[in-house]
Amino acid sequence: MKKVTNKVLWQFAIGQLGWSLLSGIVVNWLVFFYEPENSEIKLGQTTFITQGKILMGLTVIGCITAICRLFDAVTDPYIASKSDRCTHKDGRRIPFMRVIAIPFAAITVLVFISPFSGESWGNNIFLLIMLLLFYLFMTIYCTPYNALLPELGKEPKDRINVSTFISVTFFVGSAFSYLIPNIAGIFRDSMGYANSFRVTVGIMAAFAAVCMMVPVLTIKESDYADTTPSETPAFDSLGKTFSNGEFRKFVASDIFYWLALTMFQTGLPFYIVTLIGLPSDKTFFLFAIMTAMSLVFYAPVNIFAKKLGKKKLVMGAFIFFSFVFLFTAFAGKLGLPKMLNGVLVSVLASIPMAVLGILPQAIVADVAQADSIKTGENREGMFFAARTFAMKLGQALAMVLFTSIKTIGENGFGLRITAAAAAVLCLTGGIILGAYNEKKVTAVIESAGTESEEG
Repeated sequence: MKKVTNKVLWQFAIGQLGWSLLSGIVVNWLVFFYEPENSEIKLGQTTFITQGKILMGLTVIGCITAICRLFDAVTDPYIASKSDRCTHKDGRRIPFMRVIAIPFAAITVLVFISPFSGESWGNNIFLLIMLLLFYLFMTIYCTPYNALLPELGKEPKDRINVSTFISVTFFVGSAFSYLIPNIAGIFRDSMGYANSFRVTVGIMAAFAAVCMMVPVLTIKESDYADTTPSETPAFDSLGKTFSNGEFRKFVASDIFYWLALTMFQTGLPFYIVTLIGLPSDKTFFLFAIMTAMSLVFYAPVNIFAKKLGKKKLVMGAFIFFSFVFLFTAFAGKLGLPKMLNGVLVSVLASIPMAVLGILPQAIVADVAQADSIKTGENREGMFFAARTFAMKLGQALAMVLFTSIKTIGENGFGLRITAAAAAVLCLTGGIILGAYNEKKVTAVIESAGTESEEG
């Protein structure tokens, strides 16, 4: 096996910049586009799908996103198994990424296309189909992509480095997604609100497609990864993955984290516009501050994780993030200037974002390696798929909760409840993570390393 250089890590990480940009576009702007605030309607936006609650307090956009996320979660084990068992000459991961990168970018644009004018059930159904395809294509790219992480980082300390690289590009991609109102504003007078938004998504999707092709075209998988396919069928492999006790503890914690984070990310444009009172084009500025500050903390996180362990830092980040969510719940009510209020949310959030952007992926890679040592079976793809399953389950529940709760009361009262709920959920995730036995996992890895040296 060749040594993984920083150049290879950056080539790998650029792929994450691409898919995180596409993911950010949908996560951050889907609800904002299809359930516009009055301020955006005044700027020229119209409604394309059924508005308001339709059944048991649920909205159309909430039901659509929940259905798609649950479908997405179910496809993860299937794609992971296909990747783990792949016998392609170019490896188990790269062939999947290569075939789906461009379709993934194209379907992102179609998510924001409505074939009928005005509110229509035809638009509801079209959005449901496009969003189902979006999440399927994202799974086909991201599940094999994430499975390469433990292959490029053979040791726990190396995986922290890999996670740091991809976390940088994840934040950059997410930050770019918040530029949509700024760029769309350039075209709004000539194209109208909706079309200017769609053109901007198209520009970003094209850029994302190029980024996602970089690792496909520059990395030869067999130089760095064990391409021996697993022989375990999909759901047998999933069962074996969840039989790992330490992994179950991590996943339980992760569900609550993604519940909280998705509510915060989906709500961020609303918090900025409705609670704080800033225009939507300030969203990028505030997220750019969050990104820049997070990058400042990356080096300390990398250093302290190697000295103190990942678990302690992640638990601390959960607690701190809960405070940030609670602070956001009172945004606009503390007598602070609007921009200062927004900047404080961004700066405070950057600290836990730095920790949680790097370390959870590295924890999964540790557990996957320890399990591989104990069982003799390489199922990295399934471990990351199972983690993604937890993520998407949390995101599905979060979208239902957010879209239902945000309409409670008047003057943003429901939005404040969503932020407060995110604080409680995140704190719960941190408490659950306390049961994860990091020492047990690292002991397995270290013992295998010692035996290898003696051999």
